[in-house]
Amino acid sequence: MATVGDRQIQGAGTSPEAWAQWSGFASMPEIEAAQLVPPGHRAVIVAPHPDDEILGCGGLLYLLNELGRRLALVAVTDGDGSHPQSSLWPASRLRNTRPLETREALRRLHLERATVTRLAIPDGQVSNQEEALQRRLLEVLTPQDIVFVTWRLDGHPDHEATGRAAVEACRLRGIRCIEVPIWTWHWATPGDPRVPWERARRLNLEPDVLALKKQAVNAFGSQLSEDPSTGQGPILPPAVVARLTRAWEVYLT
Repeated sequence: MATVGDRQIQGAGTSPEAWAQWSGFASMPEIEAAQLVPPGHRAVIVAPHPDDEILGCGGLLYLLNELGRRLALVAVTDGDGSHPQSSLWPASRLRNTRPLETREALRRLHLERATVTRLAIPDGQVSNQEEALQRRLLEVLTPQDIVFVTWRLDGHPDHEATGRAAVEACRLRGIRCIEVPIWTWHWATPGDPRVPWERARRLNLEPDVLALKKQAVNAFGSQLSEDPSTGQGPILPPAVVARLTRAWEVYLT
């Protein structure tokens, strides 16, 4: 997987157990879904790849739907570059399958009313299409929107480019943009000074909500299974999933 600078997405990464033992989560300020998206606003989740919206914000999406908020998902890519050289998962199959996995994940969270806009920017090439992405986002966003997007320093080039484009589009629109760490939990360590912990807020998930989020994550079968045609393990191995299915989600406000 491509990485950026010293934010290396390699090996097993920081273990879920190491994060579980970190006292920083206990002292992290809490926030409610209704505070993140007040009444009258629409939540727009900008996802670089199908699954990022659920891994990062699945619990929040469910809670916002329960509050009656309008929800919109912008799928930047179709995730067709996840399995290079695979005969089991060629790009054409991924291009069809991964958006369907997103739809199934949304169904498992009871989010059938959420709108989905697919931009079909080539997977792995978002940084080359950053200005075009920004323009597309400006076409989608309204003054009532609050945007959630992968953190600009998340470590994956597509995540970082998507974050930059969304932050700039929100600045131009004069609306709020909240960033979401996803691969950060892999390369960072507890208390890592490269992470702006002062911006971090913890959204607690009740057991029933967390269970629904886990069911939704399991909809992404293409990312959760081994590929015998290449010998590659899952794109999302158990440790990665465990880091993103804790009893809370973290948002950089």
